Amino acid sequence: MRRRGTTGFRRHLPTVGITVGLALAVAGCSDSGSSTLPDRAAAAAPQGGSALPRSPQERTAAPQAELLGRNGLVLTITVAERDRAAGYLTVRGDLTNNGPETTAVPAALRGNEVDVLRTGSSLAGATVVDFSARKRYYVLRDTDDRPLTTTGLSTLKPGESTRVFMQFPAPPPSTTTVGFHLPLFDTANIAISG
Repeated sequence: MRRRGTTGFRRHLPTVGITVGLALAVAGCSDSGSSTLPDRAAAAAPQGGSALPRSPQERTAAPQAELLGRNGLVLTITVAERDRAAGYLTVRGDLTNNGPETTAVPAALRGNEVDVLRTGSSLAGATVVDFSARKRYYVLRDTDDRPLTTTGLSTLKPGESTRVFMQFPAPPPSTTTVGFHLPLFDTANIAISG
């Protein structure tokens, strides 16, 4: 009887060793460095993007623009930051309901591109315009055509605010100001840092 139990244990020992080895290999391969691709973790942030921490620049800077939308919605842009190495521009801010009633975030904010429509509510309809180069930039998409912006927006209660972000291809370093547009909202010029 003992011999049989030992044989069973020895038979499973290589399996245990392989499992432990694979677990260590996966842990060793985790990405602890920075990536040159747009922040997909930010794109997959929980609804409203509330998990995105504020950068020191956002905590100290006055809002760059306040865009009025429908039904009391206001988009306050706090930061437009260029990542030169990665080649993208991230615009961050807050979407607030200043109205007296709960307001649905309009579907028009996601734009009308067929690939984006299937991803649900988002701010994928946003654009930035480089006036000097006469170019318009749309929200970036990942390899699955998901927009690199806050998604999962539904309704906002009166006085409720949610953090939002949008990532675009970065204009050339010589461009320091761009026009920002989101469907159903006012437009504004915003300064780029970085």
